[in-house]
Amino acid sequence: MYIKRKYGFWLTFNWSRMPFILGTIYSAIVCLIAYYFEVKAMLPWQPITLIGIAVAFYLGFKNNSSYDRTWEARKIWGSIVNNSRTFGAAVVSFTQGKGSDVVKKELIYRHIAWLTASRFQLRKPKPWEHEQSQDHFSPAPEITDNYEESLRTELSRYLSAAEVGQVMECSNAATQILKNQSVRLQELRDEDFFEDFRHMEFHHLIAAFYADQGKAERIKGFPFPRQYASTALWFTMVFAVFLPFGMVDIFERDFVKMCVLTPLLSGLVIWVFFLMEKIGDYSENPFEGSYNDVPITNIARTIEIDMREMIRDSDIPQPTKESNGFLV
Repeated sequence: MYIKRKYGFWLTFNWSRMPFILGTIYSAIVCLIAYYFEVKAMLPWQPITLIGIAVAFYLGFKNNSSYDRTWEARKIWGSIVNNSRTFGAAVVSFTQGKGSDVVKKELIYRHIAWLTASRFQLRKPKPWEHEQSQDHFSPAPEITDNYEESLRTELSRYLSAAEVGQVMECSNAATQILKNQSVRLQELRDEDFFEDFRHMEFHHLIAAFYADQGKAERIKGFPFPRQYASTALWFTMVFAVFLPFGMVDIFERDFVKMCVLTPLLSGLVIWVFFLMEKIGDYSENPFEGSYNDVPITNIARTIEIDMREMIRDSDIPQPTKESNGFLV
């Protein structure tokens, strides 16, 4: 997520420069052919304008739908923040009795382990997401060549070796960690660390965590419909192909105007349309770990700090820092 006031022009242009470069070169070829072969007219401007309007409307629909996915993802993690703080406060205030300090730390740490497993699973690449080597792409720390080993190492900071081994054998480690938390809460109730009413409040919070996890997994596991995503790209390409043929006759048949200015203007229009398409394309998958995604690593670290401060823990980590204006 970009956290500065606005993107710089050159930062934006560098991310999306290829459509401008290729569009300008292609337009220059069309204009040179028209100039040297003295073609009097290429294509009427009106139908090209209609195509451009239709493409713009379609890109607007796609971008709105893509933004909805990103905003929903942010709301889900906002709910995780609120519910996590509530859970931490409940652990501190509800848990009483001999050895309660150890129990509080265990429950808080297991919850942080759930956050860790959840963000690792959400960062795991899907076939429809962008390649890690894409320009303007800064992989989140969860995205590693050895996913399982990295996750195991992270979980071992919060869970016992036996529990780490148990959850890593399952297909969904986050789900199993919450299940273990629920089982442990029942054991603590049986040992009278808290009474039935408070145990039910804990259970409601576990249910809320499962709901938030499921909502995030729905966005991660269900891509933006490919027919809409693909059609937007093809429509934009069709418009870009026809655009120079309509731009040729706008200016006088002067070499500079026809073969220099016209290609530059055509390339600029092509760049604008492809930039709109690319913004929507990169907003479809809010958990893939790119610069413009929901910064779940930063959010999870914020939750960890808050919860560990509640139990006055030691060696509390620092908040994640931005890099060139970006948080992941």
